[in-house]
Amino acid sequence: MPTKTKDAARDALAAALGAECVRDATPADAVSDVRPQWVATVDGTERASIAMKIAAEHDLRVVPKGSGSKLDWGNAPDAVDLLLDLSAANGVIEHAAGDLVVHALAGTPIAEVSSVVRGAGQQLAIDQPLPTATIGGIIATGTSGPCRHLFGGVRDLLIGITVVRADGTVTTAGGKVVKNVAGYDLGKLYTGSFGTLGVITEAVFRLHPVAAEHRWITLEAEDPATAAAAADTIRHSQAMPTAIELDQAEPSGSITICAQLEGRPTATHARAVELTAAVGHGAAVLQQAPQWWGRYPFDPGTGIGLRVGVEPAALPRLLAAVREAASNSGLPLALRGAAGLGVLHAGLPGDADPAAVTELVAALRARSHYAVLVRAPQRVRDAIDPWGPTSPGLLTLMRRTKDQFDPDHRLAPGRFVGGI
Repeated sequence: MPTKTKDAARDALAAALGAECVRDATPADAVSDVRPQWVATVDGTERASIAMKIAAEHDLRVVPKGSGSKLDWGNAPDAVDLLLDLSAANGVIEHAAGDLVVHALAGTPIAEVSSVVRGAGQQLAIDQPLPTATIGGIIATGTSGPCRHLFGGVRDLLIGITVVRADGTVTTAGGKVVKNVAGYDLGKLYTGSFGTLGVITEAVFRLHPVAAEHRWITLEAEDPATAAAAADTIRHSQAMPTAIELDQAEPSGSITICAQLEGRPTATHARAVELTAAVGHGAAVLQQAPQWWGRYPFDPGTGIGLRVGVEPAALPRLLAAVREAASNSGLPLALRGAAGLGVLHAGLPGDADPAAVTELVAALRARSHYAVLVRAPQRVRDAIDPWGPTSPGLLTLMRRTKDQFDPDHRLAPGRFVGGI
């Protein structure tokens, strides 16, 4: 970008947003080691729209940011001119407790939303492993925690969304009531799009009541077949578990299966006791979740994280494949995640050899529906396509969607599947 054009773009942003809201980027603002030119801070939909209109006029490539906890997920962007910081777009706009609905700005930490709605005995059932994660970032990356098993993921809980498109146009989809079905469900399209289709500025979620009592049942299995069988027994039981998680600290170690139950006082404990008897294998009832519950098995700042998925019935095969692949690569892989859904996270130390990680990922991709490299140091991302192979038909559809929503490819260019 010519210097004159660069200066004009920065001046226009400062004039529209205020000089205090625009600054030169520093190395700490890098998106997966790609440093932007400037950072512009906006506090809501209106100012985000103003910033995007100026970005469009000056052909700036833009990456949206909340707390930055997942800014290094996915591909590194091809280039970034402007980092649009929405951390100041913070706050719950409305909590309609009677309708079990909450409306919040995208930069609001999910912990803050949870605190507000819990005052009315309600919960936003997106138990997020990263406590600083914001509403917008959670939608953009499509991340959920253990409770997804019963309550569904972000796509299922999101009922309304406000987005600023690449040209600054503000669009709203859905509404403030759970049964609103008018038009296309664009919230599902934006969920997991990594900021490549629009800048999420507001969201409306459905809520659920907080149960009066919680119990966890836990057991240890020495082999993948036993662990998967226990998870399957729990999944098909009448106990209606909120979540079924597993944890394996090392590839050759034992596998812990843990399920969460919730409901009425006393009755929930009784259900847990009945379930332990049905599962066997020394299952026990816990009053509190284990320490590892709802956490990633990798360091979110320095580690290597993978997400691997199969249908739940294929969990034994996945666990065996993970054990074999880790053994062949010689890597100290840790495993954790939703045994009841067949969606697991794997973790490796950040200094793992890229060639060995490449071998491991290739083996997992051959034995599962997908194996996505969630985050890793740049030297590992240089060796591996984070997203893996995608069918030509699906990739064509995704590219056409990108062309429709962002014709000039200025929003987070290159971060998503196939370099979208």
